[in-house]
Formats: sequence, C-alpha cells, structure tokens
Amino acid sequence: MSGGETLTDEQKPEPGHGLPEAPPGVRDPWKGLRGIMAGTLVLEFITFMLALPVVWRFGGGVSSAGFVIVAVLSVLMLAAAFVQRRPWGLAVALALQGAMVLCFFVHPSVGIMGAIFAAIWGYILYLRNDVARRMREGQLYDQLGHPPGYPPEDKAD
Repeated sequence: MSGGETLTDEQKPEPGHGLPEAPPGVRDPWKGLRGIMAGTLVLEFITFMLALPVVWRFGGGVSSAGFVIVAVLSVLMLAAAFVQRRPWGLAVALALQGAMVLCFFVHPSVGIMGAIFAAIWGYILYLRNDVARRMREGQLYDQLGHPPGYPPEDKAD
C-alpha cells in the first residue's frame, strides 16, 4: 500500500488476528475454517488414541512415560478443539502439532503420524491465508453478489 491509501472497513484486521472481518451481509468464512480446525483436532485425538494401544502392543513397545505423554497430548488436542474460536486457539493447536512431531522420540510411528498431521495443518494455514487474501480483494463468493433473480421467487400460486 502506498502512503495515501486507507483501509476500508472490509479490510481492517480483527483485533489480535491480523485477519479481515467479514463485511455485513456476508457469511463469516472464519467460522467455517474454525470448524475445520476443530474437526481436525478431534480426528487427531481419535487417531492417536486408537494407534497408541497398537504401538504399545505390537510396535516394539512404548515406555510408560511415553504412553502417558502421547495420551495427555491427545486429550489436550480434544480440549483444543473447543477453543478454536479464541484468538489463541490456533497457537495452541500448532504447539500441539509440534509436540506430536517431537513424539518421534517416544516411538517413530507416533512422530510420523504427527508429521502427517503437521502437513495437514500447513495446508490449513495456506487456506487461511488464501481466504484472508480473497477477503481483502473482495473476491469471496458472497462478496461478488448474485445474479438478477436470485434467490428465485417461490411460485406459490
């Protein structure tokens, strides 16, 4: 931006997020993205809790401390799913991803699963930046308007 330009109301960032707010009359895309993030955390919880007994029994074993660490991190992921609407929710989710990747030292298969989910979170962050860019440019579907005659009128004759 050059020095003389000012931000419109649609381009002003949310406090603490650095992301634009949805303009009036437009569905909030952040609500949907937060739902995806929360769902991903729930899927991670399920995945790690189901994999942990298998690794314990058949994967060469995991120490008791390692089992507890992965179990606690998994439960924290479930808890983090419920705080994604908070400004710090994403930071908590990303910190948990880093911790799960470090669980490679507990058992390599747990670390590999953590890395796979970290890649998924990388894609979620890419989508987040893409939505923010489109919002700033006014290119979201709801911001483009609708064709004449939309929504179709009911013909209740």
